[in-house]
Order: sequence, then structure tokens, then C-alpha cells
Amino acid sequence: MADDAANCVFCAIARGDIPAKVVARTDTAMAFMDLEPKAPFHALVISLKHVPSLAEVDDRDMLGDLLTLAASVARKEGLEDGYRVVINTGPAGGQTVSHLHAHVLGGRNMAWPPG
Repeated sequence: MADDAANCVFCAIARGDIPAKVVARTDTAMAFMDLEPKAPFHALVISLKHVPSLAEVDDRDMLGDLLTLAASVARKEGLEDGYRVVINTGPAGGQTVSHLHAHVLGGRNMAWPPG
């Protein structure tokens, strides 16, 4: 897993090696703006610990912190009319970066079903 973290783009962002527009940070997670937004507001909330996907989470507190930060970012951005939090898991689930992250999308009406 250390090699995965060394080569992970999200770990590099968390370390500050790659610049990002950070909107929030805690001891266990950080949120930054997505470079290819799918909604008027689109942030990514990542775990600061390298965990490849939701399927491999074994730390309930870390996952709770990640989701709490997602909700905090949505409140901070004034998304009181609603927003969507998405965690893609695995290639068939649409996950393109092997690092646990949640998308916070808002600023428009969301369609259902997604994808």
C-alpha cells in the first residue's frame, strides 16, 4: 500500500505536491474543487489516509469524518436546496482514481437515476 500511496494523485494533492483549490481540511480528510466539474459546484472529499476504495474501508471513524466534511462543505457552499454525495467504487462503479473519495455535487437539480 505504501507504493500505491507514493504514486497516487490524491495522495500527492494531500501532501501539497500537486496544487488544488482546497475548500476544507480536517485531520483526516480534505476537500478540493474538481478539475472537471459535473455540476456548478463539484468538490472531491478525500481521505488523507490512502485507502483504495470504499470496499476496503476498515476505519469507521475515518469514513464518518469524510462524510461529515462532505456535509460541511455543502453547507459552507450554501447548497441548502440539496446536493448529492457520490462514492464510486471499483472500475464498474465508475471509480477512476484508486483512492477513497466522495464527490459533492450541487447548484442544479440532480437527475435520477444517475449514470
